[in-house]
Amino acid sequence: MSGDVEEKRCTIKLTEEKQEEQVTFDKYEITDNSVKQTTCISKKQLKKQARHEKWLQQKPIRRAKEKEKKREKQEAKEKGIILGPSKKYLKQVKMKDSSCSICIAFDVSLDELMTEAERSKCFKQLQHCYSMNRRAPAPLQLYITSFSGAIRENLSKYPGIVNWDVYFHEEDYIDCFGKDRVVYLTSESANIVEKLEDSKIYIIGGLVDHNRHKGLCYRKAIEKGISHARLPIDEFIKMQTRKVLTIDHVFEILLRVSEGKTWQEAFLSVLPQRKGAIPKEV
Repeated sequence: MSGDVEEKRCTIKLTEEKQEEQVTFDKYEITDNSVKQTTCISKKQLKKQARHEKWLQQKPIRRAKEKEKKREKQEAKEKGIILGPSKKYLKQVKMKDSSCSICIAFDVSLDELMTEAERSKCFKQLQHCYSMNRRAPAPLQLYITSFSGAIRENLSKYPGIVNWDVYFHEEDYIDCFGKDRVVYLTSESANIVEKLEDSKIYIIGGLVDHNRHKGLCYRKAIEKGISHARLPIDEFIKMQTRKVLTIDHVFEILLRVSEGKTWQEAFLSVLPQRKGAIPKEV
């Protein structure tokens, strides 16, 4: 048994000072008649540890950026230069007072297709969308549709959601807006969103499934007989990975375009580096 590593839980006997003692390990190694306990680390824990180490490495850079930003603000204040609305002011801006009338609706009727972990990730992405909108100088008009029954119960577990500056509707998006106004955003569509129109309601599927239900939103739009379209990714950038984006990435791209950025500028500013986005000549 010398030199072997046991993965399963087991009981061994050690003799110390001529007395027997039972010791239980989750994992152990025996080398040169000595026993050493080892720790099993899962892939999830390794990733978490790697993220923490990366965060620690980047801490000095973040601090330096914060100090530089504070210094620039102080210099601008002394010179009487207005850098823009403060975070405090932006938090006070409500949708009803916004100059932007572009409407985005999150379809949360897909709740039952997700696991509990996926549902949690979905909420975090919705929360990020809401946070970005609250801090926007001109917030988009946000809706959450099909907010009823088990879906409402699941989302209500997260504190504060009912106080969001969002229009909640128990009805689905068709009952809320009618078929003529809605455009379901899906990467499988052959139609392209060329510009954002005030008269349209852009639907984002509230689904996190790691591509397990590929093409679901597209099929749903076809079955319901409503308009569908994709963002003009292929027309403005090249990507080294799949063109399927997260809920909050789609929303932020729409938000940046509503603020005056071009599609290409919005893609490049929002998409993470791992997507390998490269601008095309247009």
